[in-house]
Amino acid sequence: MAAIPPVCDFGWKAPGFDLPATDGRRYRYEDIRGPKGTLVMFICNHCPYVQAILPRLVPVTRTLLDMGIGVAAISSNDPAAYPEDSFEHMQRVAQERGFPFPYLYDETQEVARAWGAVCTPDFFGFNAQDELQYRGRFDASRKEAAPPGTPCDLLDAMRLIAQTGQGPRDQVASIGCSIKWRSV
Repeated sequence: MAAIPPVCDFGWKAPGFDLPATDGRRYRYEDIRGPKGTLVMFICNHCPYVQAILPRLVPVTRTLLDMGIGVAAISSNDPAAYPEDSFEHMQRVAQERGFPFPYLYDETQEVARAWGAVCTPDFFGFNAQDELQYRGRFDASRKEAAPPGTPCDLLDAMRLIAQTGQGPRDQVASIGCSIKWRSV
């Protein structure tokens, strides 16, 4: 089922986290912060919305890292209901795709709840003062990739944040599969 996150809550401060990554390390928010800003993405392996952007996601995040933006991705889906989103599958996807960022596993789903993550993909773009400045889409992709040459909203927004500390005031919300919450 498709879900849409709320509009950007400018200035919101991210809750911390301490999560294991597919590279065998643990990361806190402080570990991924960049001098010009930080991007935290909630993604997963199985979602067609995420799969549609994956071919462009790696080059865009490499560009962001080169600009001084720290980047990490978090998967919070319940692997019992969606085995493709298990930690082992996360490790395989990260290696196959050559993720240049830590791919973190939120097994308890506490981080997704604390952040108010709604869907995959869900993007949180912060300035150098750790103030939320972007909560929009990657680009015009849906379950299918947008045509080549389509502007990348995320890249444009993060570039603006790196240069000015402010995100665009007009943002198009991301759309994607809802977070797959564990049954209680």
